[in-house]
Amino acid sequence: MFCEKAIELIRELHRAPDGQLPAFNVRLRDILPRAGAGLSRGGNRASYPPPDVLKIQRETYISSVMTKDDGIRQVLEEMKALYEQNQSDVNETKSDGRSDLIPTIKFRHSSLLRNRRCIVAYLYDRLLRIRALRWEYGSVLPNALRFHMSSEEIEWFNRYKKSLATYMRCLGGDEGLDITQDMKPPKSLYIEVRCLKDYGEFEVDDGTSVLLKKNSQHFLPRWKCEQLIRQGVLEHVLS
Repeated sequence: MFCEKAIELIRELHRAPDGQLPAFNVRLRDILPRAGAGLSRGGNRASYPPPDVLKIQRETYISSVMTKDDGIRQVLEEMKALYEQNQSDVNETKSDGRSDLIPTIKFRHSSLLRNRRCIVAYLYDRLLRIRALRWEYGSVLPNALRFHMSSEEIEWFNRYKKSLATYMRCLGGDEGLDITQDMKPPKSLYIEVRCLKDYGEFEVDDGTSVLLKKNSQHFLPRWKCEQLIRQGVLEHVLS
């Protein structure tokens, strides 16, 4: 009560390192289908866990969601309760002249305003992190990050990347200019990279293709590699 859950939302973001996005606090009914899908995933029927184990896993997952991922709803419910209590006391003050209730009304109103500020700060900070993810990972986010976003945040990310793409097409003549590359001033135009996973063919500037296979090393243009380095496909080999 009185802003404790709202402050915990802010602390949750503060504990998350830069470049990471904590799971959005969502309603339990939005999580249940994912829980069922995640717990029943397997190759064949023999790989499924026994029913009793599956039940324990499901109950554990739901319990963690209820205690961890429902913060926004709890803050809004607190705000609703504070507002209704204030409305009742305001009416009583007007009808019965209960001036002794005014300090309590002011205290609840201050709590309402603080809850609102915390929620706005929580949502705005998440949008800043999501905007930074576009510059770090490109227009396609890893599934692990998308799973931590609400549907509204995914929609905002899609609109932002379209706006950014439209802006970049207006730069640098007919071909446009990718301003998300070379975030740090490069020391050389070419770098040595090692492939961390099988990726397939990769076309370079002169039209030739390079086969990116796990553990293979290549000497490639920096600007062509930066996106794959951020995505974990390549790593920069430092001599």
